[in-house]
Amino acid sequence: MSDTSELGEWEFIGRRGGEPARLVPGEVIAGVPGARRLAEEAGHEVGFDFLDDRAVLRMLRLRHQDEQEMFSAGFRTGVPLALVGFGAAVYWGGAAQYWESGRAQLVYLAATGIVVLILLGLWIRAAVVHWGDPARQNLRARARRYRAVAHAARDGGADVPAHYPHYGPYPFAATYRPGVDEASVPDGEEQS
Repeated sequence: MSDTSELGEWEFIGRRGGEPARLVPGEVIAGVPGARRLAEEAGHEVGFDFLDDRAVLRMLRLRHQDEQEMFSAGFRTGVPLALVGFGAAVYWGGAAQYWESGRAQLVYLAATGIVVLILLGLWIRAAVVHWGDPARQNLRARARRYRAVAHAARDGGADVPAHYPHYGPYPFAATYRPGVDEASVPDGEEQS
């Protein structure tokens, strides 16, 4: 990933297109007893050590990659769907509805409907493939739990920046699935 190669040793990108953020060390989070307890409990639930700086950094970088890929998948199929749908509606409103032949109108509506349904199917398939991947769901579940741990540390008085780790929660597809292999790391992603 191109934007990851220019990150500092303990940096990650929280939001797509955002500025690099610096990892809050696990010792800062562990300094708040409630956050430490939450980190340990959440770690047992999702099989992850939230106080291991290298593991957390890797998870945050993978979470950013997941967000990038999710946006790209939606963009590749969503934009053509929107353009075709909008164009078909405009053409219908400006020309096709005034055709004298009802048969020509019906053929136009059928052809447009088929194209829109195909594009909609591709968009839904891309969403299901991306959101339904169990390894990605595990990654999102861990990222969501880490966010809760970091917020608990900040609420407990630790020096954790507002909105850290600089992304929102994953309200969907964040179910942890035990026994699923971890999301793979692309070449060049694993840096310390």
